[in-house]
Amino acid sequence: MDVLIHLFVGLHIVGIAALLGGFLTQMKAMGQGAARYTPAMLHGALTMLVTGVILVGLNQADDQSVNNIKIGVKLALLIVILGLVYVKRDDEKVDKGLFGLVGLLTTANVFIAVLWT
Repeated sequence: MDVLIHLFVGLHIVGIAALLGGFLTQMKAMGQGAARYTPAMLHGALTMLVTGVILVGLNQADDQSVNNIKIGVKLALLIVILGLVYVKRDDEKVDKGLFGLVGLLTTANVFIAVLWT
């Protein structure tokens, strides 16, 4: 079971990297008002959602404790991120505020995962 959990943690990190990496590559364009949500950002958010749900299930099946409040907060942030990226995925330009919000929420999600014990 540990190998399976570690595999999905790795895939979860790949999703975070795709979402945050897509944001960081658009930072210069955001400054010019020409940023857009890339397909990598959408796929990264979806990967985070699917692997996160699987991780919660695997941890509960392995009788490990799961902080449901932490998971709920992370899920709520991810749903907002996913909603923004999905709705605006075809737009040529995204408002700086909305684009920055995705980066902020993604970063907050990472710090919640690491620091909330």
